[in-house]
This record gives sequence, structure tokens and C-alpha cells, in this order.
Amino acid sequence: MTKKEKVAFTMKTLQDLYPEIPIPLDHKDPYTLLIAVLLSAQSTDVRVNKITPLLFERADTPQEMIKLTVEEIREIIKPVGLSPMKSKGIHGLSHILLDKHDGKVPQDFESLEALPAVGHKTAGVVMAQAFGVPAFPVDTHIHRLLYRWGFSKGTNVVQTERDAKRLFPEKCWNDLHLQIIWYGREYSPARGWKIDQDIITKTIGRKSVLKAFENK
Repeated sequence: MTKKEKVAFTMKTLQDLYPEIPIPLDHKDPYTLLIAVLLSAQSTDVRVNKITPLLFERADTPQEMIKLTVEEIREIIKPVGLSPMKSKGIHGLSHILLDKHDGKVPQDFESLEALPAVGHKTAGVVMAQAFGVPAFPVDTHIHRLLYRWGFSKGTNVVQTERDAKRLFPEKCWNDLHLQIIWYGREYSPARGWKIDQDIITKTIGRKSVLKAFENK
């Protein structure tokens, strides 16, 4: 297969598997999505989805969040990990949203990435899922799969994002990044990988990856 054919095969397979794409993190608006994505750093979506209802019951707007202390936020979000940093980030960004953005989540990367504890990936998820702006946020699943599929050298997430945006049509980015995440979880995980179930890697995967798996 040529690279173009591999890309087309990947997109068709993902679309066939995930014609309707669920959003992994539960939320009701851009603010609650921003908080959920921030909490998901080095945690799992399942764990975050168990904690956010408890947090949002207390505060689901910047106005309500700043009424809580950092320590109160920390106690609620402890199970997702990194709670000292995340609680300060949530409290701090809520203040900034009120002071600089009329209490609303900004719709540009620069302003989002200027918020405490918000990195490029978090900003990308918010831009794509809350505002429909084309973005290709790279998480561990996307980083792993684009390497396995031979679409990126996998040296770092910045390069992986650049390669993804170069290979895939911009109009498909927002759907594709979610489809790849779901595919990675179901068919091509980091652990317990069963190559026979991973049709994309089995069909177009990097030879070195397939050979390494066969030699296990």
C-alpha cells in the first residue's frame, strides 16, 4: 500500500467502526469540559467521570468554583491524582476567566494555554469538542497508534500532532482524534495487545512493530 492508500484505509475503518463518536469526558458546557480535561491528565476518563459529578455538584461555574477553597477542591478531586497542582489550577483559572474573559472559556489557543494547568493538548480538546475548531490533540493512544501505523516516528507528541495534521484532511481532525482514541482503547492498547483484533495495525502497521510483536 502507498501512504495515501494506508491513510484512506485507516479513515474508512475508523468511520465504519465509529460512525457516531461518543465524547469520553462527561460535561455540559465549555467550562465543565475544560475542568474535566484538566483533571484527566495522568488519569483515566472513567475515574474523572466518577469525580466530576461530585465537584460540579458543588461548583459548575467559575463564579461558584472560586467560592471553594483550593483545599476543598483538592479533597474532592484527590482520586484522579495530582490533586495539589490540579486544584490550584482549577481555582486559578476560574479567577482568570472571571477577571479577563467575563466568566467564559476563551475560544483561542493562546488564551486557553495561558490559563493555569492548561497545556496544548487540553486547549486542543476544548477547541475541538466545545467550539468545533479543527484541532488534533494527541494523547497516549494517538501517539502510540500513529507510530504503530507508520504515520509518525513517534519521537514526541509535538511531532506526532504535526504528522497527523499533515496526513489527514483538516475537516476530519475532530472526529479522527476521538475515533483513534476509542480504537486504541478497544483494539490496540499498550498492554494486552491482541494483533489479530487490531485490523489497522495488522494491515498497514510498521514492520518493526509487527516483527517485535511476533517475537514476543
